[in-house]
Amino acid sequence: MDDTQDGVPIGENKFISKVTILSHLKTYNLYYEGQNLQLRHREVAPLSQQEEGELIVEGLLNIFWGLRRPIRLQMQDDHERIRPPPSSTSWHSGCNLDSQGSPNSTDGQQATEQSPPTVEVTPPDDQPDNNGVMEEAEEDSESSAQLLRTKSDAGVLRRGQRRSPSDQRKIRRHRFSINGHFYNHKTAVFTPAYGSVTNVRINSCMRTPQVLRVLLNKFKIENSPDDFAIYLVHASGERVKLKRSDYPLALRIMQGPCEQVCKVFLMEEDLGEEVTYDVAQYIKFEMPVLQSFITKLKEEEDREVQKLRRRYTYLRCIIEKQISCLPDGATCM
Repeated sequence: MDDTQDGVPIGENKFISKVTILSHLKTYNLYYEGQNLQLRHREVAPLSQQEEGELIVEGLLNIFWGLRRPIRLQMQDDHERIRPPPSSTSWHSGCNLDSQGSPNSTDGQQATEQSPPTVEVTPPDDQPDNNGVMEEAEEDSESSAQLLRTKSDAGVLRRGQRRSPSDQRKIRRHRFSINGHFYNHKTAVFTPAYGSVTNVRINSCMRTPQVLRVLLNKFKIENSPDDFAIYLVHASGERVKLKRSDYPLALRIMQGPCEQVCKVFLMEEDLGEEVTYDVAQYIKFEMPVLQSFITKLKEEEDREVQKLRRRYTYLRCIIEKQISCLPDGATCM
């Protein structure tokens, strides 16, 4: 049976046998033993007895940020419930002190609740009663009907300034989380630190666009998945761009678990650049060494050019000699 029927897809018309990927998966899980990066696998029941079940691997995949341009965050969560503003009769905005009755009160009671509150000031026990002061305090309370709190000479109770529920809802609505850090709506344009790592929960059946969509939805990023690409960046400098038809989790398993050898990077679609293995061999050399390589290549190129010139000069002399030996009036077929 060929790999297309008994295999796991890793790309367009590319399959790998179950035995091979299970062997790599065992090594992968041994490397991350005791960590949440271990992968689970299951086999889906086949449709017929002649076919084998489909192998599905799922778990967390580490993805490193490699962006150079800022990303846009959503100003509001799609799943957040938008509550209506508090009414004028609620305690949030009116702070009516007489609204402790039952909600099913009559119109007369509502009219009584909307009337100005009566503030009564009780003097402390250790001070003598002063009828003149009491009468004056009652007159002041009637003149300032909107006074919500009074203080006596006995003492003052200080409390911290608290935000209203409406202000708290606005703050929650304009907060975002990137790797667990919250940002205000003024920082909706954000650039993740280059090389910082995050992870997403995916499976081996998800292609590159699906993985990008899961990552963007996790952090509420408004940018389109078409603006980004996933790269496999090796320690040697080799950089391979995953195609839209590739399966990132399966390719990660095949590359091995060690992130010091190979990492999965998220980069811009137009700024990312692939680097082949042959070119990557020369990237880590210093400039003097690279200049010496260029000099040697130039010398080898000059030698090849001189060799070709001598060869064609020799062939030209032979052709001219043969032409001169022909009798007059003869033509070359």
